[in-house]
Amino acid sequence: MLVGMTLRPHRPSDHSDGLAFFNPPLPQDWAPAPRPDAWPEEPDDPEFIERGSPDGPRRVKPTRFLRWALSSLTDKPERIIDPPPQGDPFTTPEPGRISITFIGHCTFLLRAPLPGGRVLTVMTDPIFSERCSPFSFIGPRRLRAPGRALAELPKIDVLLISHCHYDHLDLPSLRAIARRDDPAVITPLGNSDLLAKAGLRRVSELDWWDSMRFGDVAVTCTPARHFAQRTPFDGGRRLWGGLTLNLPAVGDVGPRSIFFAGDTAHGPHWREIRERLGAPDLALLPIGAYSPRSFLHRVHADPVEAVAAFLTLEAKKAVAMHFGTFPLSREPLGEPERCLADTAAWAGLPPDAFTPLSFGETRLISLT
Repeated sequence: MLVGMTLRPHRPSDHSDGLAFFNPPLPQDWAPAPRPDAWPEEPDDPEFIERGSPDGPRRVKPTRFLRWALSSLTDKPERIIDPPPQGDPFTTPEPGRISITFIGHCTFLLRAPLPGGRVLTVMTDPIFSERCSPFSFIGPRRLRAPGRALAELPKIDVLLISHCHYDHLDLPSLRAIARRDDPAVITPLGNSDLLAKAGLRRVSELDWWDSMRFGDVAVTCTPARHFAQRTPFDGGRRLWGGLTLNLPAVGDVGPRSIFFAGDTAHGPHWREIRERLGAPDLALLPIGAYSPRSFLHRVHADPVEAVAAFLTLEAKKAVAMHFGTFPLSREPLGEPERCLADTAAWAGLPPDAFTPLSFGETRLISLT
């Protein structure tokens, strides 16, 4: 797992030199997120973690981790049946509003008004498959069906793909979208070869802090603390990151921004994003797949850290993601949402400031 190392930024042409992507080290003055008493930091799990000495470095027990990983491939958790979803994903939002539909995990459909009465339709990290796996018969299986089927959604103009993990870059879903809509795709460096396998032809790769424009909309790739790997042989060969949409002014409503964090641990990148790009009007932030904390803290934020990220970003609104869809970790089903609500209240946030959506729900969110 390529974490805790120094990022060596480079362009795609440097891949032949054998360089790889790594997370930058945390600064010496970095402090964990403040935690309410109800949700303390999870202690080291001796089942997974060992130390050579009381003050020595923590090491994951390889055999126990392997057993846990294999069990996640074969477990068959009980299926959840959600109520019929609320709202209309075809809604055309008024200036100053965005329509957001939660499909599940990190898959959202976003519809934003553009000048001249046009509407931009964006999808993030689409996965409609039954499993997030290279195989159809083994691997983490859905706890619930997608909140909406692809056939129930409007034509997609742009895909935002945060990184290459199977729960974020799902080739069967991408092939279906490519056949139906032929959207443009924006993704961090190194992912275009995979996207080409899905038949996606209009792909733009970005390094951290690179920006591009399509029409009057700009997209910037932002840092994340994660990793990228699909096989035992391609670790660190592709970049991971978040993506920020900068929307133009419409009528009397000024420019607005939407930040899609992708998969990420907690870190100082939140402040740098705020300082470089300004406070987002809407942030999509991950809250799940955080236990055992002993090693998942390096790649996934928990709800307490997500609230700290929201405050650091100074976002106007946030919507939760990366929970309740695939069995990727050990926290109980529903705990990420409960922890988020408790922490948001403890932090003094308004009730609607940072919330999850119901699966399949379409909600109109004001960005003014």
